[in-house]
Amino acid sequence: MKQLWFSVCLLTGSLLYSNIAPAQTASGALLQQMSSASRSLNYELAYISISKQGIESLRYRHAVIDQQPLGQLLHMDGPRREVLQRGDGISYFEPGLEPFTLTGDHIVDALPALVYADFDRLAKYYDFISVGRTRISDRPCEVIRVVARDGSRYSYIVWMDVDTKLPLRVDLLDRDGETLEQFRVISFVVGAEVQNIMQGLLKVNLPPLLSLPAAEKVNLSWNTGWLPAGVSEVARNRRKLPNVSVPVESRLYSDGLFSFSVNVSPSGAGAGQQFYRQGRRTIQSIVRNGHEIIIVGELPPSTAKRIADSITFKVAAQ
Repeated sequence: MKQLWFSVCLLTGSLLYSNIAPAQTASGALLQQMSSASRSLNYELAYISISKQGIESLRYRHAVIDQQPLGQLLHMDGPRREVLQRGDGISYFEPGLEPFTLTGDHIVDALPALVYADFDRLAKYYDFISVGRTRISDRPCEVIRVVARDGSRYSYIVWMDVDTKLPLRVDLLDRDGETLEQFRVISFVVGAEVQNIMQGLLKVNLPPLLSLPAAEKVNLSWNTGWLPAGVSEVARNRRKLPNVSVPVESRLYSDGLFSFSVNVSPSGAGAGQQFYRQGRRTIQSIVRNGHEIIIVGELPPSTAKRIADSITFKVAAQ
């Protein structure tokens, strides 16, 4: 009887996996098409960005001319704030600041980070769950959830236009299902009309490239004992902050979708355990072994706390 029960369990599990795996692959392929469409099509999106800080109205245009990507992000309310992309240069124009240009392959402020993710890599640590179809901006859309398998991060729901594969709505959810941020397209245009509008950007004089100091290799006196699955270190440094006499050691981590930093410095007067969250960003600090550990980034508070608690310090050689 036990042998029969065990065989039935194995068969049931294999049947479930055979149904889930193709669905995961199909949803992942759709998400990859969304990323490709966002980088290759000529389009204009008028959308609102909703967060705990309020509602912003924006317009984003994208075109590819002579294999060169062009982009324009314009804040529609208040003082004129604009970001332009030409090739691998991203230029920022903000009131009261000198315009400057940084190197990049897309305007990070335009579409949600999910849109530009490497979904083949994320498939190892995230589930892509098809929710069905609905309508957004009078367009039929595929709806897909993106959820971390280990439950340690936030999740996304994406509404993707069936025809163009462009994202028409993206919700960022916390682990209780509450919406932290929402990207929602009100109207959009796809085609040569947008390419014609963006043609003038080829001749615009853009501000000079801002040179950043070269990253130096530093050995840090601590390590993280636990990180969410798929997270890896992308940068580290040791620096002094203004009006702070002691240096701060930092590591930047990312899983390709969410990022956060771990910062360690000698603890001073008034340091202690604190926690603050605003939207997607959490700040978690604890004091241990004479060090103040501060986690800053796109993490649920419980995950930030677990990372901070896992920090270990190297014993200095005698």
